[in-house]
Amino acid sequence: MRFLITLTCQQTDLVIPINYQYPLSAVLYHIIARGDKDYASFLHQKGYGKGFKLFTFSQISCPFKIEGDRLKLLSQDLNFQVAFHLPQAMEPFVKGLFQCERIDIADKKSRTSFTVKSIESLPDPLQSVKELEIANIQVKPISPIVAGLQNEKGNYDFLSPDDARFKESLLYNWRNKIATCFDTQTASQALLMIDIILMKQPPKSRLMAIKADTREETKIRGWINFNLRVIAEKRFVKLLLNTGMGIYNSMGCGCIVKLD
Repeated sequence: MRFLITLTCQQTDLVIPINYQYPLSAVLYHIIARGDKDYASFLHQKGYGKGFKLFTFSQISCPFKIEGDRLKLLSQDLNFQVAFHLPQAMEPFVKGLFQCERIDIADKKSRTSFTVKSIESLPDPLQSVKELEIANIQVKPISPIVAGLQNEKGNYDFLSPDDARFKESLLYNWRNKIATCFDTQTASQALLMIDIILMKQPPKSRLMAIKADTREETKIRGWINFNLRVIAEKRFVKLLLNTGMGIYNSMGCGCIVKLD
């Protein structure tokens, strides 16, 4: 399921970190954690067994100016999409978690407090595809897709879309998600296809910092400005749309949308 969340702020000087993904991810985790007790009760009553661990969110949409390592927002409202891999019946419950919440996007240098102005359910892009049918769709990233191979030190060597290993890394990650949500046999037997579709303008990279300006700072590189074709059974494509493509999805990377 997917939502469009609109935030608003009454401050006049709106400034957030250029690396806002980690602070925003932390807030989303906090909101979800506060609903854990009610959520566990809901799962028990409805017979569901999946948690909130698999989610992703898009880049923010708001006019801004870059000032050093800050984004100066030029509007009091901003919005972003967030997707969860949860049963559709949980939609009212998830909406309730976010309504009237305060969301602080902050680091050591600045803090801006927003309230949730609205949360809108977005339509299921695979509604016309029957269960067990093969979905064949084009998607585009609305947050940078991060693909990487772990090196001898256990760190990632990040790959670009023109590297043949980029697609293989995405497929590997997708298969791991299927193993997590279904089982290893289903994952190993699933027929999955990804094709990279380059545009007239080359893909653009973005270097992002997680836990910026701390000892735990980690820098990751993701890519946007290209499309992809994904082909697989509906349930597997739905998983990809709900959880993101590549790695660092819960940090706001790899959020994708279906193209019309």
